Amino acid sequence: MTIAAPQAPQNLGTNNTAGARRIAAAFAAANGAGRAALIPYVVGGYPDADTSFRIALAAVDVGADLLEIGLPFSDPLADGATLQRASGVALTAGATLEGSLQLIERIAAARPAIPLVPMGYANQFIGGGDGREAARRLSAAGAAGVIVADLTPDEGAPFESVAREHELAVVYLVAPTTSPERREWIASRSGGFLYCVSLVGVTGARSSLPTTVGRLVRDVTAASPVPVAVGFGVSRPTHVRSLVRAGAAGVIVASALVDALGPDGRDVDGMGTLVRRLVEATGR
Repeated sequence: MTIAAPQAPQNLGTNNTAGARRIAAAFAAANGAGRAALIPYVVGGYPDADTSFRIALAAVDVGADLLEIGLPFSDPLADGATLQRASGVALTAGATLEGSLQLIERIAAARPAIPLVPMGYANQFIGGGDGREAARRLSAAGAAGVIVADLTPDEGAPFESVAREHELAVVYLVAPTTSPERREWIASRSGGFLYCVSLVGVTGARSSLPTTVGRLVRDVTAASPVPVAVGFGVSRPTHVRSLVRAGAAGVIVASALVDALGPDGRDVDGMGTLVRRLVEATGR
């Protein structure tokens, strides 16, 4: 039996916020240049606060269109071994939510044209409340949107409400296991863009993507009123080219960039070289 997805009331969603419009403009600018948007992922505070700031600027300066900033967390449910290790190193080095907010503020001041989208978990943003204080501080720091990896629209309305008050987009995720009806419903609630998880599992660089990912991207894109960005497992220019051919409006790369930083997380030039190669692969 197929269970229909709930209908989204008109007062839900965050796609009319200023943050969502900034994100949409970045996707539109990339599309106008004949390519998909590249969204690198930076682990806040890895390997330390100042170096993570340098990493973020390097990614932007070689062509990133948006920047996803992972907030270190002790129980990162969606992260594979590489991001778990980087998050652990950052926490050991003293990373905190306060420090991550300061990093976002520094990046926003240094590169104000680039939309910043922090990624974290419900405990970090919402805890036992509605997330109002987190939304206020993220907005004040310069974030355009936020990805709460373990928050679904079923429980997201209170946080969407406070995010709207502070002009933040709340970006939701869909996966290969998400039903077509539910994909459409989630897409209707996602602000700025929709995060399409390419595979079943956690993050981590893969040598190849699932053979079904092209069909997934086409189906999700057809159902989404906002741009679709694909992540999880993306690590090579060939991956980017295949996703762009399938119609992805954006591509998110995370673990491969952390790997490119080397074992100590300080090879900023090496990471920048990979970002540049990935940007070159985004052409349509």
